[in-house]
Amino acid sequence: MATEASAESRGSRDSGSSGSSGRAGRRRAQGGNPVSRLFQSLGLFVSQILDELRKVVRPTGKELLNYTVVVIVFVLVIMGIVAALDFVFHRLVLLALAG
Repeated sequence: MATEASAESRGSRDSGSSGSSGRAGRRRAQGGNPVSRLFQSLGLFVSQILDELRKVVRPTGKELLNYTVVVIVFVLVIMGIVAALDFVFHRLVLLALAG
């Protein structure tokens, strides 16, 4: 019996209005006019970007040179593979059409 009564009292307390709800409550909580909120949001966005940019670790000159060499070698290898495949397919098409 006691648990039912406490559940009912909790239910009536929870089902009641909890102050401002819905859009009207959110509008009041934000405050200010839309233009000032826009500039505040943009300012926050820019400050968060700058905070993240401060965390970036930039490579040293030696690391940068190493990464550059790796990329150039990789591109040259891929170019060689594509050129070889192009040559092979070109020959196959010539054999199929000319023969």
